[in-house]
Amino acid sequence: MKVYLIAGEPSGDLLGSRLMRALKKKTGNQVEFFGVGGDTMEAEGLKSLFDISDLAIMGLMEVIPSIPKVLRLLKETVNDIERVHPDVVVTIDSWSFSSRVHKMLRKRKFSVPQIHYVAPQVWAWKKKRAKTMHKYIDRLMTLLPQEPKYFIPYGLKTDFVGHPVIESDVVHGSAEAFYLSHDVPLDKKIIVVLPGSRKTEVSRLLPVFLAAARQLYAKDNDLYFVIPTVKTVSALVKEMSRNAGVPMVIVESEKERYDAFKAAKAAMAASGTVALELAISNVPHVIGYRVSDFTAMLLRRFMHIEFVNLSNILLGREVVPELLQERCVTSNICMYLQELLKHGDLYEKQMAGFAKVRQILGLGEQTPSENAADVILQEIKASDK
Repeated sequence: MKVYLIAGEPSGDLLGSRLMRALKKKTGNQVEFFGVGGDTMEAEGLKSLFDISDLAIMGLMEVIPSIPKVLRLLKETVNDIERVHPDVVVTIDSWSFSSRVHKMLRKRKFSVPQIHYVAPQVWAWKKKRAKTMHKYIDRLMTLLPQEPKYFIPYGLKTDFVGHPVIESDVVHGSAEAFYLSHDVPLDKKIIVVLPGSRKTEVSRLLPVFLAAARQLYAKDNDLYFVIPTVKTVSALVKEMSRNAGVPMVIVESEKERYDAFKAAKAAMAASGTVALELAISNVPHVIGYRVSDFTAMLLRRFMHIEFVNLSNILLGREVVPELLQERCVTSNICMYLQELLKHGDLYEKQMAGFAKVRQILGLGEQTPSENAADVILQEIKASDK
């Protein structure tokens, strides 16, 4: 069986690697993978067509200069799909790029099941998109239980498979292992700093997070800071953190990341999947995010949601402070982190909320990745009839 997978950024790469493991298990290893992915997918046997960091772009003003390169990669990807002639094409998140792949395949009348994994957030903006997706894909797999209702009425077969964060090793980290492997004194309180996995995110968020770290450390010398990062931005993170002025370590492996979560007393993070990992790990945290002023103006005009953080969205109330744009400043970050470190009302509110989030995201006997693998195999089987 030939499966063509396309993941456009590190979070999708992680989803893809777990999906690959599940497909191997379901098929008795009788499956071959092609496509685009990162380190974790390559570790599972994928030889990526190109480096996914070329697609990890965020914000309209950042995207525009990259259009020629993205169009070239798009054509290269579709040509490769035609060359491989897989049994199924599965795109993972990154709908902006993924949708163009699917549209081009449809235009070329390439007859193969087309599936997208991770629903575009139509409940947040571009609700009309839900009406047209059935034209380009045969099936959609969602991470959140409330998402299928947005697509099924428009004729798109949609399955809630569960959120893979609940199957990750994030809950199995070891605080002791982290303290020992990095020679951190046991009386130090670890604060995790997560500025994102895209270069534009890191460029905007890390200076603010580091300034907050310095201010927090000036008031409490028992703090120790950890920055877990990924390959796509590790060089940039190291360069920007060179003269941070606080005790700090940068880690790159998934194990060290999860060990750091287990050891953490609190965290400051970019909005996204990583914030959900913190919630699953019971790490009290605050999120921040910044985009260009022009992108922010467009988002304010077209986004119709009360919250951006997934925990807050799932709970329908704010348990994690959302510091966006002009609110993403050092003083706000420090104020909330100091409150969380004191284990006051906000801390208790977050702990209760995170327990509810874990309950919402659970889904039966199989892992979310195994559920996703079943959907893919069903679609392949149906296409063979």
